[in-house]
Amino acid sequence: MKNKQLLISACLLLVVVIVLGVCISKYNGGSASTTSNSGESSKVRYSTGKIYGYFDTVTVIDGYASTTDEFDKVVQEILAELNEYHKLYDIYNDYSGINNIRTINKIYDGEHKVIAVDRKIIDMLLYAKDMYVKTNGKMNIAMGSVLSIWHDYRSEADKNHGVGELPPMEELKEAAKHTNIDDLIIDEENCTVYLADPNMTLDVGAIAKGYAVEMIAQMLEEKGITSFILNVGGNVRTIGKRGDGKNWLTGIENPLGDESLYIAYLGLSGESVVTSGSYQRYYIADGKAYHHIIDGDTLMPATYFVGVSVICQNSADGDGLSTALFCMTLEEGMALVESLEGVEAMWTEPDGTRHKSSGFSYYEDQFGK
Repeated sequence: MKNKQLLISACLLLVVVIVLGVCISKYNGGSASTTSNSGESSKVRYSTGKIYGYFDTVTVIDGYASTTDEFDKVVQEILAELNEYHKLYDIYNDYSGINNIRTINKIYDGEHKVIAVDRKIIDMLLYAKDMYVKTNGKMNIAMGSVLSIWHDYRSEADKNHGVGELPPMEELKEAAKHTNIDDLIIDEENCTVYLADPNMTLDVGAIAKGYAVEMIAQMLEEKGITSFILNVGGNVRTIGKRGDGKNWLTGIENPLGDESLYIAYLGLSGESVVTSGSYQRYYIADGKAYHHIIDGDTLMPATYFVGVSVICQNSADGDGLSTALFCMTLEEGMALVESLEGVEAMWTEPDGTRHKSSGFSYYEDQFGK
């Protein structure tokens, strides 16, 4: 890439595994593991283990602190923010006293209403509009009408042991007529959102989680908190280095499962890594697997790759770009990545062939350092 020093720059994510501590079913306080042996000898590494519920996935938080109470205080702040973002960006559930994405999508007497929302929604939607332009429309949160059809067919298949039918192309094409992101009207001054097309809905799954993680990480950095790593459903964001002065170690899981467990090992210090993949959330129709990452051009699951991993500082960028790159040819995706400062990527084809952007190996070289 242009700049190996990262600047600021789903779908189901491939699991990006971090070397963590003990796993627990819910958060009951941090568990200690290794002690720092650098200048901060009093710092101890703590881990929450597995926490369930936020963004319908598993969250793990690791960090270095002087005491359990100090670590727990930071974790509780993180979880409170995650909980708020989770509710605001939810497209399936209502919450008392909260106008969220589901509220925006609702139909009232045949049309959408102008909805007053939290600034956290406004900022995320504006960011998503920018990402739409950056990816030439490949990351489009206005595709809810199409994605909801695929979601319904996948849910029906889940009731039948993962076997189902394909949605009719005529139905998908009709829904695709209502995916114009210009029909998403945002009034920044009054903090309102309106969908001008009554048949359009938003689906922010390709960006919401990464955006929330990034906003939380930036909040912690502004408070001077270092030596933490957030892993929300495989969306990984590091904050500084580990307490021993070394990089955080991450491994990208092999999407094909036919070689070693991991296909890349990375050393990160303030960056994020996000992977979009096809091998976990899918169902079978006519003997073939159909995953959840839908190409807006074909209205079918994208077939170029089985996994695309993105390294960049901004976790929201990683989330949106990994989905967009999954739906581009290698040539298109490589050109986009190489044009962006501080962004690297790796693509895995269905036959196992892997391709890396020009600076991706830099982070592999940082593993263990």
